[in-house]
Amino acid sequence: MIGSSATLVEARLQANHLDTIAILISLSLFVSYYLFLLRQTRRDPNYTIHAINQKARHLWVTEVMKDSRHDVMAVQTLRNYAMAATFKASSAILLIIGTLTLSGQAENLAKSWHVLNLGGSPAPEWWTIKILCLLTALIVAFFAFSMSIRLLNHVVFMVSIPPEQAHGALAPDKVAQRLNHAGAYYSVGMRAFFITVPLVFWLFGPVFLVLATLGLVIVLFRLDRNR
Repeated sequence: MIGSSATLVEARLQANHLDTIAILISLSLFVSYYLFLLRQTRRDPNYTIHAINQKARHLWVTEVMKDSRHDVMAVQTLRNYAMAATFKASSAILLIIGTLTLSGQAENLAKSWHVLNLGGSPAPEWWTIKILCLLTALIVAFFAFSMSIRLLNHVVFMVSIPPEQAHGALAPDKVAQRLNHAGAYYSVGMRAFFITVPLVFWLFGPVFLVLATLGLVIVLFRLDRNR
């Protein structure tokens, strides 16, 4: 009896180690990728599609504010942008509610999912940690999309200002800066959504977490490059 208990404890410790190692590997992959991206950006400022988008938004605002005939087109464009952010913020709220529902059943689900949890710890504590990580990513996504909507609502009024009055804080450069901040928040929200993919796979085991993280890094590498 004592021997079987010791074996069970040893198995749980080993499973805990596997989850911990998987987290460290996944974090290392993300950190390595962003360090690589930072180095490439310093060498070539136009290396990422995000830098090109920022320049495009700046030129777009400058052109729109030069001629009042572009006002209708500008408002429609910003409205479509805000609608996309609103849809994603609403999706984040629904996913947060679903995740909170799962968190209230941590013990039962940890036992039922143990068959699928390949190499992971069956302890309810680990299930709670996984749910909290997933919940955190979704909350970040909701906050980022909400901030994007807030800034876009300000920019809608600013781009319609007559050119002769667009000075100081309402100058095209300042308005473009606010629009780029909205775009940055939108990108953060999308990145938080992407991160939920490996976190969901983590529910099935630490091996799936590492594989999903590796796959996500490869996808991000193809998406972030200006190629």
